[in-house]
Amino acid sequence: QVQLEESGGGLVQAGGSLRLSCAASGRTFGLYAMGWFRQATGKEREFVTGISRSGGGTYYADSVKGRFTISRDNGNNTVHLQMSSLKPEDTAVYYCAAASGSYYWRGNEYDFWGQGTQVTVSS
Repeated sequence: QVQLEESGGGLVQAGGSLRLSCAASGRTFGLYAMGWFRQATGKEREFVTGISRSGGGTYYADSVKGRFTISRDNGNNTVHLQMSSLKPEDTAVYYCAAASGSYYWRGNEYDFWGQGTQVTVSS
């Protein structure tokens, strides 16, 4: 198993940027595909982005394509989400997730979750 802990959430104005980080425990981090989900109040959880085990493959939801960038550092067991040109509709709790399979582009493949970090974008 893998334990995940997010950090970096906060309040930002529309048009601004924010960087989320996720620290993973364990020595097998490189065996997991990693991703970020978000859930706004009253809405279903949305799969935002995923990255392959090596970092060579990435997936983005249309809603964030061109504005968000996912990256990972297997040496430091971390995954990051750089968010730019933020909009009020990006306001949500953001969750880091890990998938023991290789299908990083499939939201239903993720089976380990962090506790989440709040991102609030003011207009």
